[in-house]
Amino acid sequence: MIGRQILLDTVDGREVAALMVDGRLHDIFVDAEGVRAGAIFRAKADKPQKGQGGIFVSTPEGQMFLKQVKGISPGERILVQVTSHAEGGKALPVTDRLLFKSRFAIVTPGAPGVNVSRQIKDDDRRDEILAIAHDCFEMDDAGLILRSSCEHGSDDEIAEDIRAMADLATAVLADTEGDPETLTEGDGPHILAWREWTDPAEVITEPGCFEAHGVLDALAAALQPVVQLQHGHTMVIEPTRAFVAVDVNTGGDASPAAALKANLNAARELPRQLRLRGLGGIIVLDLAPMPKKDRRGFEMSLKAAFRTDPVETILAGWTPLGNFELQRHRARIPVAEALKGAL
Repeated sequence: MIGRQILLDTVDGREVAALMVDGRLHDIFVDAEGVRAGAIFRAKADKPQKGQGGIFVSTPEGQMFLKQVKGISPGERILVQVTSHAEGGKALPVTDRLLFKSRFAIVTPGAPGVNVSRQIKDDDRRDEILAIAHDCFEMDDAGLILRSSCEHGSDDEIAEDIRAMADLATAVLADTEGDPETLTEGDGPHILAWREWTDPAEVITEPGCFEAHGVLDALAAALQPVVQLQHGHTMVIEPTRAFVAVDVNTGGDASPAAALKANLNAARELPRQLRLRGLGGIIVLDLAPMPKKDRRGFEMSLKAAFRTDPVETILAGWTPLGNFELQRHRARIPVAEALKGAL
């Protein structure tokens, strides 16, 4: 099917949202078991951990780890927000720099100022959006980021969104006294779909729509280790405890530029595959052997592919053995883990 579809359903009792573009699975959000990224807690600081670069804090969901902080005393109450999913056996990472994020606006406590997304190029529209913000945002010692979705959002919707986020931020920031407590639970997949997939799309919410529209088959196929690329090339993605290994092969292509073509094909497809799998951390690419003179072209292609990817990814560069490394934020739960046994 041509066009964009947002499908909201459940899989094995777990909330899931899928984005299909021209009949192809483009992105997916799966509900995490336990604490969601973005959840905010009133926490109690524990004893600092020497040599670990941070401090453990106690919450109703157990101990979590706050990095690189100074001036916090044991027993002090602080507000923290979950930043990502943790590896197995590790404490959830949190930050004391809270963000209140919605479809059109992000409230940034402690960072005053109003900023409009650089993706909005129309100066008149930027001025209109700024006027809306100045009319309805009055928080002290807090800033506001107006997202790219504001370009085509209605003025009333933008104003309502700003007020809602400001009210939530004000209420949470004032709630600093008392025992550890969950203050917000973080957004589930269906809310995340509304918040993040802002381009025009058909929204389908009927129960069972995943099966009817082929989402389950597409997801099951996407979670297979072997990814078929153009010209018979393949890419094998295998998560390990330490890192994600990606192996690129030329398959049956014996042409002179087979290695470069395979690596460029892998570069273009890699962001989508990592999104669909919910994979982050260290990514190591074992590429098809190619001359060093071709590395620049590969790097440019990889950079372009990740430019529009919503998950922060750092292209670290080449290793002495000729592999290429990336560092990707663990923003999502691994989908194979979340839906184990359901597909």
